[in-house]
Amino acid sequence: MPTKVSDSKFPKEAFSIRATDEAANAVEDVDECQRYLGQLCQHTCTNIWGSYKCSCHQGYILQQDGHSCAPVRSEEENRVREEGNTAMGPAKMTTATTTTSATTTNPAPLNPCAENGPCSQQCTAFAGQVLCSCFPGFQLMTDGHMCKDVDECVTNTHTCRHTERCINTEGSFVCELQVVCPAGYRLRNSDCEDIDECVTQTHNCGVGFICENTVGSFRCKPKHKCITGFTQDSHGNCIDINECSSLREACGSGFNCINTVGSYNCQRKIIMCGHGYHASADGAKCVDIDECQMGSHRCGAGQICHNLPGTYSCDCQTGYQYDALHKVCTDVNECWRYPGRLCAQACENTPGSYHCSCTAGFSLASDGKNCEDMNECKKKPCDQECANIYGSYQCYCRQGFYLREDGHTCEDIDECSQSIGNLCTFKCVNVAGSYRCACPPHGYILSANGHACTDIDECTAGTHNCSYGQTCYNVPGGFRCLSFDCPLNYKKVADTRCERLSCPTNSLDCQNLPVRITYYQLSFQTNIVIPAQIFRIGPSPAYSGDHVVVSITKGNEEGYFSTRKLNSFMGAVYLQRQVQKPKDFLIDVQMKLLRQGTLTSFLARIYVFITSAV
Repeated sequence: MPTKVSDSKFPKEAFSIRATDEAANAVEDVDECQRYLGQLCQHTCTNIWGSYKCSCHQGYILQQDGHSCAPVRSEEENRVREEGNTAMGPAKMTTATTTTSATTTNPAPLNPCAENGPCSQQCTAFAGQVLCSCFPGFQLMTDGHMCKDVDECVTNTHTCRHTERCINTEGSFVCELQVVCPAGYRLRNSDCEDIDECVTQTHNCGVGFICENTVGSFRCKPKHKCITGFTQDSHGNCIDINECSSLREACGSGFNCINTVGSYNCQRKIIMCGHGYHASADGAKCVDIDECQMGSHRCGAGQICHNLPGTYSCDCQTGYQYDALHKVCTDVNECWRYPGRLCAQACENTPGSYHCSCTAGFSLASDGKNCEDMNECKKKPCDQECANIYGSYQCYCRQGFYLREDGHTCEDIDECSQSIGNLCTFKCVNVAGSYRCACPPHGYILSANGHACTDIDECTAGTHNCSYGQTCYNVPGGFRCLSFDCPLNYKKVADTRCERLSCPTNSLDCQNLPVRITYYQLSFQTNIVIPAQIFRIGPSPAYSGDHVVVSITKGNEEGYFSTRKLNSFMGAVYLQRQVQKPKDFLIDVQMKLLRQGTLTSFLARIYVFITSAV
């Protein structure tokens, strides 16, 4: 047999320019450590193909759960290793001396926590090591084995309140309520009750007095009373009361108090006052004369009288100064006297004072001195958007508008007429402040990006009107109803393929008919660049020595298509004229194959649909 020069998955199919292969799916590993960060391992997580593994830091060992880590104690590790070596010593010696034995039996490992091991309270065996721990309320001593009680009262780890006293116990503590009673009270049943000093005879009243109990104390009352002006001493004697020292203000402020036996007298004081003062109404002291209030001063018009001790003064009002020559008060121009220091912007003098003002775009602050920027945007001077700036404002427009020369009005931008390049693949429609893209009224919908038009597949959606015996073929912007019928002397072997029936040996016309008729569908747009190769045809498989002749036998009356031989076993169909408007073609492409002296023909019946460019 001749050597093959080409082959394909379908040995009896013609080649189509629209055939493509799809890539196989790939399997990727999932990084569990990254996806569940900090949730899988206590210390370190390492990703491996299809899973992960945990590891621990130095000085720690991985637990049996494969996730958590426990510390390794160096002293206990050495002690346990020495004990293990002692236990395993005989077995090792036996293995060394008995060289002829086939197997060696090691003794069962000892439990280091048997009978609680070296620990005083709790013992835990881990990886051949002993870890000692204590019960709550105890702490491990420095030897790592013994436990001592924790004094919660000393370490201040108790929960007693400030009214309770902490008492340490073995492994815990108790809180005891403590009550301290003030003087005159005593504790009984956790409560403070009053002490009756008169009953308990703990008072210090004299012979002439009677004890009377009070809450928290007592008082001594005399047994008999003295006449007015006298009082009883500790021995029961009546003595004179000095009303001048014991009474508060026994006499008025203008009198002197003189004590007498059993009473007192008030004697008027005699006082002399200097210039500017006069005696008070009670005659007890000298008080200042207020010349300003009485009107006895000699201040001029526009002056202010200020009273002073024993005299008065005449001063000018605020904002005025005294003119000694004319003996009058004149206005002070504060704006000239303190330039640039009183007002932030403009200063205006007023009688006795001044007034601050601001330039355009500013308003006077509450302190009456500084100027604050006015927000002109509150008055809405702009057509769309307003931006306040220092001392003024600026109008601007939203996206899709531009600011007119008046600086206030916004005008719509026609993006469809002013844009550089195509905003929409089919049609641009200007709207206020923006634009929108539109598609042909039939056969297309606007894609998600809002710019391109997506073809509606009526065949897949089931919105076509093809009959039961027809096949729906989708084209951009519409669909076609096709019938793939086989002519006489042919039988349908597939949906789009017919094969010739066996011919009588003496029927030359039958033998000249194509061995196979295959239907194809191709779709292109009116803007296709020509010449364009739209179809290839050839035998499959092909052999060296094959020769083919490709020609268009039907449907090319207007000369839009042409054929070309690519090599000895392959031909192609070209679109050689530009199709200006949508148009459908049905062309018959015949391939005659000369193989080892035998001539065989094949027919490709091709539907070519030229649709509008979108």
